[in-house]
Amino acid sequence: MIETAILMIIIGIVAGIGGAILGLGGGIIVTPVLTLFFHMDIKYAIGASIIVVIATSSGSTIAYLKDEVLNLRVAMFLEIATTIGALSGALLTGVLEPKYLYILFGLLLLFSGFNMVKKLLNKSKSNLSTKDDKLAEKLRLNSSYYDKSEKKQIDYKVENIPRGLSVMFGAGLASGLLGIGSGAFKVIAMDTFMKMPLKPSSATSNLMMGVTAAASATVYFFNGSILPQVAVPLALGILGGATVGSRIMQVLPAKWIRMIFVPIIVYIGFNMLINGFKGF
Repeated sequence: MIETAILMIIIGIVAGIGGAILGLGGGIIVTPVLTLFFHMDIKYAIGASIIVVIATSSGSTIAYLKDEVLNLRVAMFLEIATTIGALSGALLTGVLEPKYLYILFGLLLLFSGFNMVKKLLNKSKSNLSTKDDKLAEKLRLNSSYYDKSEKKQIDYKVENIPRGLSVMFGAGLASGLLGIGSGAFKVIAMDTFMKMPLKPSSATSNLMMGVTAAASATVYFFNGSILPQVAVPLALGILGGATVGSRIMQVLPAKWIRMIFVPIIVYIGFNMLINGFKGF
């Protein structure tokens, strides 16, 4: 029992560091580990994953807020679309065939991975938007942050807000209908479509996932899917890991973060496509 708890804390630390750096919440690490190596029922693995996301968000958001890396206005604005999407997905369960959504979102992830590879290969110094978006200015979404790896203040502009909202609605829809995490879609909406830098995108995604996960955690708690003996040591490890991860992310060059992020979203994308084509 003690050995298992220690192992869960170690897994939590690794998941917290990875989740905080990439803006994926850590659930992408925990769920496969619990199901494949501990042979845990997927229902309880998902319950633990929800706690993981909340803990990662809590641990990293404090550091990101303090260092002014995340964009609070963007987070709260996009969360509206995610919430509406999640509610729509929950209501449409049993009406829409999930296989088509798996294929659609799988293709979106692969497309986004391709775009990120292009950014990695791009020789130009900056991929930031230089356009003035009237809606972004009206909502005061443009912001700045201090990049510790480049040792300078970076001002950035936000654009393509309708596209970003569409992807966020789709992310919520996927979460509600398919029961999947949508951290990858949140980062993609901001980085690929809204032209935000990767670091604020990742930091903002961490905050948003915590808000989304907290809403669904109650349901998982009352239906008995959250096992305290698994969730508690995981959460302890994750809080520490996420705090460390948030510090690492700020000193890592954005190029390195992309190099880690691309294989993960390509892997998720292919898995979603496989799940979709299995339905035919």
